[in-house]
Amino acid sequence: MGNVELKNYMNKLAEAYIHEHPFNMSILLQKNAQEDFEVLYANTLALQHFNGHQNQRAADFFGEVWTMIEQSLSHLHRKNHHATEIVLDKNGANSLFEISVQQSEEDGNFSIFVQMCERMDLLTEREKWQEFQQKYMSVINHNLDPIFLVNRKLEIIYANREVQNAFDYQLEELAGSKVLDIVDEGDVDYIKSCLSRALAGESIEVEGISFLHKRGIVVPTTVKAIPITVNGEVREVHLLLRDTTVHDEHTAKLLYLSYHDQLTGLWNRRAMKEHFAEDSSYALKSDERISFIHLGLDRFKLINESLGHSGADEVLKKIAERLKMSCPVSAKLYRNGGDEFVVSLRNHSVSKTEKFAQKLLNDFGKPFYYQHQEYFISASIGISVYPEDGKTLESLIRKSEQALAFVKDRGRSHYRFYQKEMNTTFPDEALMESHLRRAVELNELTVHYQPQVDLKTGQISSFEALLRWNNRKFGFVSPVQFIPIAEDSGLIHGIGDWVLEQVCIQLKEWQDKQFKPVRIAVNISPKQFQMESFSSNLRNKIANHGIVPSSLELEITESAMTNMNETLKTINELKRIGVYISVDDFGTGYSSLSYLKQYPIDIIKIDRSFIKDIEVDEKNKAIAKTIINLAHNLGMTVVAEGVEKDLQAQILLEANCQKAQGFLYSKAVPIEEIVEKYIE
Repeated sequence: MGNVELKNYMNKLAEAYIHEHPFNMSILLQKNAQEDFEVLYANTLALQHFNGHQNQRAADFFGEVWTMIEQSLSHLHRKNHHATEIVLDKNGANSLFEISVQQSEEDGNFSIFVQMCERMDLLTEREKWQEFQQKYMSVINHNLDPIFLVNRKLEIIYANREVQNAFDYQLEELAGSKVLDIVDEGDVDYIKSCLSRALAGESIEVEGISFLHKRGIVVPTTVKAIPITVNGEVREVHLLLRDTTVHDEHTAKLLYLSYHDQLTGLWNRRAMKEHFAEDSSYALKSDERISFIHLGLDRFKLINESLGHSGADEVLKKIAERLKMSCPVSAKLYRNGGDEFVVSLRNHSVSKTEKFAQKLLNDFGKPFYYQHQEYFISASIGISVYPEDGKTLESLIRKSEQALAFVKDRGRSHYRFYQKEMNTTFPDEALMESHLRRAVELNELTVHYQPQVDLKTGQISSFEALLRWNNRKFGFVSPVQFIPIAEDSGLIHGIGDWVLEQVCIQLKEWQDKQFKPVRIAVNISPKQFQMESFSSNLRNKIANHGIVPSSLELEITESAMTNMNETLKTINELKRIGVYISVDDFGTGYSSLSYLKQYPIDIIKIDRSFIKDIEVDEKNKAIAKTIINLAHNLGMTVVAEGVEKDLQAQILLEANCQKAQGFLYSKAVPIEEIVEKYIE
């Protein structure tokens, strides 16, 4: 081709291709006589990029790229145009180029036109897509939960590494197998239903599906099924599994704690409420009754004070175990809080309920052992019945509590069914405390006196002072209710001091009137007794009123004597004043007998729990006789509490017990009756 012809040819090509693509690299190739391609023309952009020149062999001009261009040329026998993509290094960074190769024949001249266009947008998009794929796989592979990828045939396509940790399967073992093959047989239909919903486009979460470990262990799981959609079509499903074994154990433990008392393991109030809803509904339909046996421990506060909270807790556990042994299979046993328990009995007649209540009381006649020491703890029982006494649990429990308070106020250690006249209890201890704080200034407190009878002569020379409270709004309140509140609130110091003051006034009045000499015993609270100023305050009262010190007796409970040194110091001070010292409720509290030898005690009072049924219970009789003999050998007088029957008095007399008090002789009465019947 001559120069002129070449020029004309180039102008035509430029007009046809190059001028239309001024920002692309354009190269014109033509075969030489040796059948090698030469660069006939290259625009400035191409010359700069490839650092070549015109009339250069194409292989030298393009370098490594020539191989890809030759591959494109091989396709030109089928068509006149071919396009492909290559990645080239551009200033130290990869760039994506689109190569377009065309063949042309003009006036008998055959040529190849190569055009290269940089596509930065495609490369960026591709890199972002690769980054996204890597992030996606990181989420799958580094997830702490096992993940399966399942296709529409329910075949496992992929499983992350956590699958091996959880189920011991390798991906190679699972690939292509059905996911149903590793599901527990009983859950296959369930998981199939879940997968069907997921393949329909629904994301779901279900619990209680068990998968099979490679070793055959059943693993309970929570399963999340997440559909994977491509172009609007669900292609696959991700199954995310979470082992719920630990969660189930934790849930079961929480469930247990929410319905059971943490100390004793018995049912709690919440369980009682739910059980009552079921039991009362059934009882109403079948015309049955439900009995609520409300058992309260007598004077358990003494155990708390003697053994401390941890020791008392251990005793409560032993009591709970004994109650469980005593209850029939059909009964439900609850801890109602503190030292109270409730037993519910379905379809029990009155006689059956009475027999069961008596059985419980008899079981408390046996000692409880703690640290190789035996403790005798008595109990009292109040009973309410559904539906006669109420149709709500709150009403039934309140009435059984009222029956229990009624029992404790009348000697303890027996049972009573609820009756309307028992409805004198306070529903609110805070309200009771509020009224109790003003009881003294409103003259609501009075002191009653119960005579102590000489068993040999029938004469009366001593009395026990007992506090009574007649509230203006609520009527008579049992000491069982208000004394513990007074002790807990600290009011007992003021109330106890007031009682001592009233007794001193009374003794002074009888002394001035020259009535026959008598002695009055006053119960002293452990908290009051343990005050450092107690002895000096008592000395001042005796001196101020001018009474004979020996006319005053202080009743101290065993629980007040736990500190040997302090107790000995206080009792010695009291003895120097000249008052009598007696131990109240002997045998029910701090059971070490060493204090009997150490302390200058004058009188032992046998607790009523040992006097009850003494005429039929050989063990109670033996205990009472032992206490009497022990006291006599130590030079002490014995007074028996809670004597209600002639036969009990006869047994005590034969055992050489000096004095007795109880309903057989008289209840506690106002001071006017004492003067009229016994003093004048």
